[in-house]
Amino acid sequence: MPTDVNSRAAAIVALATSEDELPDPNEGKDSMAVARGLKGGAARAQALSPEERSRVARKAALARWRRDAASSTATVVLPTQDPRT
Repeated sequence: MPTDVNSRAAAIVALATSEDELPDPNEGKDSMAVARGLKGGAARAQALSPEERSRVARKAALARWRRDAASSTATVVLPTQDPRT
């Protein structure tokens, strides 16, 4: 099952309407660009040290929490700064 919200919704509709094939998410894209994109993430992860990967992941998580908190009506307390950085 796809992790992207829109792709997942399309997959659920396809399953519910008994469509046999799911649309190819890479249809219409340059196959070489797709292949290079898949290699790029792995190469970047391999090039980063564990500390750098942790820092990048922490920064991404904080950005997601801030985005989710901004769209939510609930009160959310966000850390202002990570003491480890």
